[in-house]
Amino acid sequence: MATAKKPAAKAAATPTVKTPTKAAKPAAKPATKPAAKPAPKKAPVPKTAKAIAKVSASIAKLTERKDKLGAEIKALRDQRAALKAAPVAVAAPAAKPAAKAAKK
Repeated sequence: MATAKKPAAKAAATPTVKTPTKAAKPAAKPATKPAAKPAPKKAPVPKTAKAIAKVSASIAKLTERKDKLGAEIKALRDQRAALKAAPVAVAAPAAKPAAKAAKK
């Protein structure tokens, strides 16, 4: 017959030694002031944020150009409508004197 091994005896043979990982810090002196801190650096801006800002600026420029062109087109349409209406107004008074001349 086989005898059972005793795992507890083996575990007891290798004791573990705990070593402190951090040394205890001494208490800070309250009388001393800390050294002046350097100015904080700017937070890094991700590439996507920069790309989004660039595209937004381009869209703003294009929108401004579109609005200018729209205003110019509207002005030209108004001018065209005024030119179309002007000959009708001028032709009516010219017809009256011609009719008067024919009656005489």
